[in-house]
Amino acid sequence: MSDPAPLGVYVHWPYCARICPYCDFNVVRDRGRTVEQAALADAIVMDLEGQRALTGERRLLSIFFGGGTPSLMDPAQVARVIETAKRLWSPANDLEISLEANPTDAESDRFAALGNAGVQRLSLGVQALDDDALKTLGRNHDAGAARRAMAAARRAFPRLSIDLIYARPGQTDAAWRAELAEALAEGPEHVSPYQLTIEAGTAFDRAVGRGTLRVPNEDLAATLFETTQEILEAAGFDAYEVSNHARGEAARSRHNLVYWQGVDYVGVGPGAHGRLALAEGRTATTAHRAIGEYVAAVQTIGLGFTREILTPEEAAEERLVLGLRIDAGVAFAEMTPLGLSPDAPKVRDLVEAGLLVDDPNRLRATRAGRLVLDRLTGVLAT
Repeated sequence: MSDPAPLGVYVHWPYCARICPYCDFNVVRDRGRTVEQAALADAIVMDLEGQRALTGERRLLSIFFGGGTPSLMDPAQVARVIETAKRLWSPANDLEISLEANPTDAESDRFAALGNAGVQRLSLGVQALDDDALKTLGRNHDAGAARRAMAAARRAFPRLSIDLIYARPGQTDAAWRAELAEALAEGPEHVSPYQLTIEAGTAFDRAVGRGTLRVPNEDLAATLFETTQEILEAAGFDAYEVSNHARGEAARSRHNLVYWQGVDYVGVGPGAHGRLALAEGRTATTAHRAIGEYVAAVQTIGLGFTREILTPEEAAEERLVLGLRIDAGVAFAEMTPLGLSPDAPKVRDLVEAGLLVDDPNRLRATRAGRLVLDRLTGVLAT
């Protein structure tokens, strides 16, 4: 008898102590919302139960608490959600449970309780180890708090991942080299360095429009990208995805791989997305963004999302965009709806240009291709 199909679970907790000026996620301020938060936790559990009826028996690969700032969540509620997911689906032997956190002292005090609740990997939003940069980024911690949080996380969790932002206003290559080296000295086994992007509608977007915020030009951003690859590679980190580096295969984020490898996942919580293979086809689920609307929907019908059946072309394009982000790429067999094969003219042209690997089985970006991935996927998808 074959194993059930694999599944991941994403839990969106939308509350933040402060809204960062570069953030375009579905978040709200965490103030005076105790009753609302209790109702939301109840709704998340009910939504999981409702989605079990859709998915049937599955093998549970990962549970990821994102947001927002899920480290602000009551650890007892975190444990409740974990136990619910493990009850509804069959946990894999190597099930990984991850949670995002900020490095404030108040949140660090909760790490042991979150570890006891079942969290194994902490994804810590360090973002920078420079106090001026942290102020520019609107963070509510300083570099000292980040160092203390990394130390506390190593004690409380088996795995530590840190997020860093580069290509920040005024950043130089020399400063980034020193900052990366300092971060690696703290002992994370997984590093996610993200280039600062200016998302439409954010406070940073408005500041750029006014001319009060300037980010590095494309040439410097490319230099900082290459510096990131160089330093992390020399430190033994594998760039298994464009913005994710792990010290060994075991340190790779199980939940991130669920997305990039096209595995099904359930999304619960306001604004959460999911992808499910159902009888009617590949299905995209999108939870209601407003907290009250999400809770009301779950209480009324047992599910908190709307759904859309993807066409074969839409599903293949999504696999292309996500699959090219990882070093393994995506199988040509999944690209048939887009007319992509090893011999397709556009594929051969991109191989000859040094942007795709010459591989008869899989579509894979080269290091140069990763630098222009948006443009690369745009050409392949049209």
